Amino acid sequence: MTATTAAPTARARNLVRTGGPTEDSSWLEHVLGWTLVVVVAMFVTQVGWL
Repeated sequence: MTATTAAPTARARNLVRTGGPTEDSSWLEHVLGWTLVVVVAMFVTQVGWL
């Protein structure tokens, strides 16, 4: 990537945001993700699937 193509790409990346978590909240994302995994595993074992 050259300097002439890097500037518009970086600007477009800053303008387009999905509304997801920012990069500084990665620990929260990991905790919530593992909590979801545990809850789904508990649900599956209670229901008897798989």
